[in-house]
Amino acid sequence: GFLTREERRRLEGLHSPYNKFWVPCAWFAALAGQARREGRVRDDCALKLLMEELNRFRAHCPPLFHYDWISVPLVYTQVVTIAVYTFFLTCLIGRQFLDPAQGYAGHELDLGVPVFTLPPLFFYVGWLKV
Repeated sequence: GFLTREERRRLEGLHSPYNKFWVPCAWFAALAGQARREGRVRDDCALKLLMEELNRFRAHCPPLFHYDWISVPLVYTQVVTIAVYTFFLTCLIGRQFLDPAQGYAGHELDLGVPVFTLPPLFFYVGWLKV
């Protein structure tokens, strides 16, 4: 409902490798100039205010384009990295074999290599790097 069918056809007919958010802004500027010439906009100060509002609107469009262009936020990859390494640190400590019958004083950690924790570690860290 923001565009007429003719405007949509013209916008889709414009071939550009970049986002075309600026085209309606150019249309607005041309229509504002035409409205001034026809006397629909009373004076140059009113036209200046219209153009300043357009420029303010246009200043907020490129960040939206960047949000669309960068599909995964950088924070997401950092959170996933921290989660994977925390998970495996917890697994490294939590999967230690402690035999209470052996009488470990204070239940110290068994410093053996947790063999069954290593394949998932390699899999998830490799997957994380992809």
